[in-house]
Amino acid sequence: MAKKTLVPQQERSRESLRKLQKATAEVLGHHGVEGATIPRIAQHAGLTPGAIYRRFHDKDALLEATILGMLERQDERMKVGLTPAAAAQIPLPVFANQVIEAMVLSYRVNTTLLRAMRTFVLGRANTPFWKKACKLEVRAIEHVLELFLTHRKEIRHPDPRTAVAMAFTIVVSTIYEIVVMPTDLGPLDNFLPKDDQALKRELVRAFLSYLGVEQKRA
Repeated sequence: MAKKTLVPQQERSRESLRKLQKATAEVLGHHGVEGATIPRIAQHAGLTPGAIYRRFHDKDALLEATILGMLERQDERMKVGLTPAAAAQIPLPVFANQVIEAMVLSYRVNTTLLRAMRTFVLGRANTPFWKKACKLEVRAIEHVLELFLTHRKEIRHPDPRTAVAMAFTIVVSTIYEIVVMPTDLGPLDNFLPKDDQALKRELVRAFLSYLGVEQKRA
């Protein structure tokens, strides 16, 4: 009988953990790292702080598990999402526009969560958690690169992989600088795109130009 009851108990435990991590991500996304306290997370999850401490010895352990869980789920979604064969059927300029537009929108919608995740991960540099998080992020980027490299024949840069990696890094860094973790750019702020549509448009142009892809004039 013990074996028969074990599976349902384990499933309930996994479901409880998923709900806790979902609540943690939501609190992190609304209140940042400092505001993601155990009492606040417990209230949001419908639990007592004691119930959380029985699973995680402190807030850092809970945040580590939650962030790694989000990155792992992202990795799984990418595996079953757009395939290289499907990406190859989309014209490169259209594909670049779709990817960058989705990135700008997603980063804007999830600004607080992404800022909190980046702050927390950087604050745990060189720990086992940091290494796992970096590995998952690298896998995600490599997947995107492979999708773009299905169009390598259209890329005029002498090293297509380096070109795509560098162009994608420029795009990600720019979105983080302007949207996720904006800094005081002083007078340079006057020269930045004034809205997300303009930002997306200029990022697509920069991305394709770096690859040496000819673009139709609007």
